[in-house]
Amino acid sequence: MKKILILFISFLFNTLAFSQGNDIWTAFPNKDTTLTGFKDKNGVVKIEPKFNGFTIARKFENIIAVTEEENSRWKSYYLTKQGKIVGLDSLYIFDNGPDCENEGYIRFRDHKTDKMGIFNSEGKIVIPAIYRDLTKVRNGMIIVLKDAIRTKIDDEHFTWTGGKEFLIDINNKVLIENFSYNDDLNFYSLEKSKEPSKDQTRDSFLGVDGQYYSFINFDKEFKYWLENILLKDLSKANLEKHSFDKITYWKEPDGWINAPKTKFINQNYTYLKLKLQELKNSKTDYFVSSDGLNQFIFESDEYDIYFNNCNESKDWIYPTMDVVINPKRQNDRGQDHFEFLRTDYGYKMISVSSRTDNLK
Repeated sequence: MKKILILFISFLFNTLAFSQGNDIWTAFPNKDTTLTGFKDKNGVVKIEPKFNGFTIARKFENIIAVTEEENSRWKSYYLTKQGKIVGLDSLYIFDNGPDCENEGYIRFRDHKTDKMGIFNSEGKIVIPAIYRDLTKVRNGMIIVLKDAIRTKIDDEHFTWTGGKEFLIDINNKVLIENFSYNDDLNFYSLEKSKEPSKDQTRDSFLGVDGQYYSFINFDKEFKYWLENILLKDLSKANLEKHSFDKITYWKEPDGWINAPKTKFINQNYTYLKLKLQELKNSKTDYFVSSDGLNQFIFESDEYDIYFNNCNESKDWIYPTMDVVINPKRQNDRGQDHFEFLRTDYGYKMISVSSRTDNLK
C-alpha cells in the first residue's frame, strides 16, 4: 500500500535536492563516520552528511526519522522525500531507536499529551495523536491502545495499565473491538467471512460490521507445517527442499559460519535426522520460540528482503521459529537449536546449533 509520490524539484535551506520517481536513497557517512547523508542510486548526493544520533535509516524511501545538531542543541524531526519537516521533537522511540517507515507510514508521539499518531509518506497526519500506543501499519491495519495509564516499573521501564485495544484501519475506522495485541498474527493473510474460519491455523475475530476477520497464526501455522510436512519425511531430499540456500551453523572455535544446504545436509544428515526424529516422541522436552532474523549474523545481500529500511527484522511478515530441544538428562547443559525462517516459499531451515555434535 505504498503511495506513489509525484515528486517535484525544490530546495530546503539550499541543502536538499529532491528525487524524481521511485528512487530509493541510501545512507552514507562523512569521512570520520560521525554524520550521515543520503545519495541516490546513481551515487548523486541528495543530502550532505549532517544527521547523527537517532538517524538509523539505511534507506530513504518516503519518510524517515532524523536528528541533527543545530546551535549546540539536538533537533529531531521527520523528513519526507520532498524535503518537508514534520513532527519536530516528536520522534517515537522504542528499544533505544526511532520508528521506521512501513507501507509509507511512520509513527510519532506527542510528548505533551503522551499520545501517539501516524504520518503518511507526505508528512500528513492520517491517524491523530489520540492513542496511548499503536503498532506499525501492517496491511493497512493498526492495533491501538486507548485510555490506558502509564505505570512505572523502574527508572528505565514502564507499562500500560487498563485501557482498551482496537484494530483500526488507516482511515482511523474501528474494525474490531477488544482486539488484544498479538505478535503471532499474519495481518497480510486477512480473510473476511460470515462465519469463523475452520482453518486450524487461523484465528477469527468478530468485526464491528458483523463479519469475521481471520488471520493466519504464525505459531499454529509453523507447528502444523513441522508435524505434517517436515517430520513426516526426514529424507535428504525433503530436508533440502525445506532449507534455505545456505545453512548457517555454529562451529567451535569459529562461531557462526555457513555452507550450501546440499553440502551441509549431506555432511550432517545423521545428526539432523536423529535429532529431528526426537520431536515425534511425546517425551521429548522441547519448545518453539518466535523472533526475527538476526541482522548481525545474516548480513549478506540475499537476506535484504527480510529487513526493513532501518535494518530491522520484518518479523511481522518473516518471523523465525526456533525449535529448542532440551537435553534428556537434567544435569546436562546446552540445547539443540533448529531455526526456520518464514519465506515467500514457506518455512525454510536456516540455522542449526548442536549441544554436543561438531557440525561440518
